[in-house]
Amino acid sequence: MDDKPRHRASIPGDADPADFPQAGRERMILPQPISALGTGQPNMEAPLLARMSPERVFMMGDNPALPRMPQAPKLLDFFRLRFSQITFRHLLQSAKSALDAGQDEKIVIACLLHDISNGALLRTEHGYWSAQIVAPYVSEEVAWAIQYHQALRYFADESVGFKYPDAYNRFFGTDYEPPEYIQQAHREARAHRWYMTSRLITIYDLYSFQDDVSIDPEMFIDVIGRNFRQPKEGLGFDGSPTAHMWRTMIWPNNFL
Repeated sequence: MDDKPRHRASIPGDADPADFPQAGRERMILPQPISALGTGQPNMEAPLLARMSPERVFMMGDNPALPRMPQAPKLLDFFRLRFSQITFRHLLQSAKSALDAGQDEKIVIACLLHDISNGALLRTEHGYWSAQIVAPYVSEEVAWAIQYHQALRYFADESVGFKYPDAYNRFFGTDYEPPEYIQQAHREARAHRWYMTSRLITIYDLYSFQDDVSIDPEMFIDVIGRNFRQPKEGLGFDGSPTAHMWRTMIWPNNFL
């Protein structure tokens, strides 16, 4: 089998290999099973298992191809060191749009977090994943709003000026119909007392994909401090029900 660089960790020129776990051995990366399902890409598990040897092991711990996270990482460490650039810019622009519009801080923090799972975890069911990740650290209302914004994006609300996104027509085709569970979630949200909290996320979500806008995440430090409970042990190490999800973003290439 030919070596394929995407399945091996590379050491940057200014890094000492001895500073990383499993030093002196090739560290293989097995892509997550869900990332290849339905894509036609080969499943690499059996070929990589066949390559194991005392000199060749599966990666566990810090990957030198990624920036090292602090021992007690905070929310903005994930923004800077793990999130994709598109998600990084999008969340900051969405939150700033809400802030500039004079919205309550609960809306600003919800906008800052609403697509967090897109950054370094999963895109599929992103509203549900994002809500679950942050639920131990935000108010129940904010977590609820983040979850339901996924469904609300598919349905116009002319009373607040929200139209079906043109981007969705391009993403999915003009004839796309959301599945029944999404339609049911929309009906539930419309009848809920926190509907407008979630709807406002979609309003500031809509036009926040501008490549030429640069926003310093530090501007949200105070908002985060008042609306996001940062554990002293660090996200991923506080024993919360979602700590494992933060650790997955810290060490996304761990074999187990």
